[in-house]
Amino acid sequence: MQTQRILSALLALVFLFLLNPDSGKALGENLTRLTPHLGDKRILHHGKNKTSGPAIQIDEQGALHLAWTQDGHDQLNIYYLQSQLTEDGFPKPIQVNPSIQFATSLHEPPALALGPHREVYVLWPAPHPHADGKPFASILNLSRSLDGGRTFLPPTRVNDDEVVTGHSFDHLATAPNGTIHIAWIDAREGKKDPATYTARSLDRGSTITKNLKIDDSTCVCCRTSVATSPDGTVYVTWRKIFPGNVRETVVARSKNGGQSFDPAVIVGHDQWVFAGCPHRPASLGADGQGRLYVSWYTEGPDDTPGVYLATSDDQGLTFTARTMLNTSKGTFPDHPQMAVDDQGRILVIWEEQSPVRREIVMRYSLDRGKTFIAPQKLNIKKAQHPAVAINNQGQAIFAWQEQIAFPNWSTVLQPVSFEEHPAHTATARTP
Repeated sequence: MQTQRILSALLALVFLFLLNPDSGKALGENLTRLTPHLGDKRILHHGKNKTSGPAIQIDEQGALHLAWTQDGHDQLNIYYLQSQLTEDGFPKPIQVNPSIQFATSLHEPPALALGPHREVYVLWPAPHPHADGKPFASILNLSRSLDGGRTFLPPTRVNDDEVVTGHSFDHLATAPNGTIHIAWIDAREGKKDPATYTARSLDRGSTITKNLKIDDSTCVCCRTSVATSPDGTVYVTWRKIFPGNVRETVVARSKNGGQSFDPAVIVGHDQWVFAGCPHRPASLGADGQGRLYVSWYTEGPDDTPGVYLATSDDQGLTFTARTMLNTSKGTFPDHPQMAVDDQGRILVIWEEQSPVRREIVMRYSLDRGKTFIAPQKLNIKKAQHPAVAINNQGQAIFAWQEQIAFPNWSTVLQPVSFEEHPAHTATARTP
């Protein structure tokens, strides 16, 4: 009898499909839909200590990894902690940097990445030992934990030159095979505009390969971003200066594991003319099918501030037309950050400023960027420096700084889980 019922149900589905070939797809989409559920906020109070924004990651076991730079009164130190997403309280943070290798500033958090075997990597610029009064002269340090974040080894120097100049606005990502890919802005050639450089580590951060310049005319303080695809393609994005002070977000790809990069490709064709560095980085992500996602800020070509998204299905050779994510007409959107999982679920978070408020806003897409829910505010008090991370187990987290108790700042963490709900309750919409 049970077999007959199953057979009857299958025959009904076949008949439905014959009547309407699209009904099978619609049926699968209408039964259930994964929607994010925002968990309880967790707050890490920093007291009167000034800090950078947060750097966050989530590993596949659901552990939160958090890093930041903090003012220790006489120097800036890098701190790290790890906890479960819903754990009460926080463990005592670990100081990552040796005392003589402190951070250069609070304007950006350290870069944070996880390896496939519980490695934790933290990257930051430290003051150059021979700076001689040059405020922006730095060296780039990579520190690593090979025991899951319990202890950190002495840092490995990334830049292989001795020029007393800037090596900063850095980022890193790990490939599926464990290779560490690093990108940064480098002024070693002494030109008016610096260059974008990359390097790799093939031995879990013990040594760094020869530095590789991949392009000139880099906007001096728009942070780089690195992403790797499951097929091994490496992507780097930055803001490039074109003739006439046109500033475009560009992406370069490597098909040989970071040994060389193809010429940079313009993403949005914004035609933003700006005689200065806007200090606003782009964000990269790739899903399990190889689609590349780029989110960035621009004011071109019509002098209207906007946060945009574009995708590429040909490994960064071409990009779709840009889609604006911010919808508010009375605020100034800023500093977008994005995370993408293997299924193509996208989380984007950014600041929205007005003359009296500074908000943290997020949007998400569950269909590889085809539709997005309406923007949703996350903070309560004045907030800044958003961050987001996601794993492939249906877990994600938002983070930002919030002035919960004036004049002190705290780091707020909002866990996210993906749950199944009837599709008719979803609020997805095209921006």
